Amino acid sequence: MSSFTTPADLRMLDSYHWRLLAPFEYHVGRFPSIVVISVPAGFITDLATIPRVLWSIFPPHGKYAKAAIIHDYLYNHAIRNKRWADDIFLEAMRVLKVPCFTRTLMYWAVRLFGRGNYR
Repeated sequence: MSSFTTPADLRMLDSYHWRLLAPFEYHVGRFPSIVVISVPAGFITDLATIPRVLWSIFPPHGKYAKAAIIHDYLYNHAIRNKRWADDIFLEAMRVLKVPCFTRTLMYWAVRLFGRGNYR
């Protein structure tokens, strides 16, 4: 079963950016076909990329923040493809028990408007 294996140890750089102070991992899948997504210490994230006008409803640091770190890393490095990164984001939000409405809304927001470094 997919899982986060380490805590997200972050330092706030400013109102919009955070630096990961220790490596952060997410394990996708089940043994023996587990894929490990390792985000190195020093990676900078804005957590969930949400328009500021919506922060009172969906703050960037919500229950989905760990999933957002993984998603930002995948987008930043264009790992595999955009669809895979977006699907990992959705799965990670399920693991974090983000309510269905919220995770579905956030998933479709990245499917429709997310770009990252994918071409």
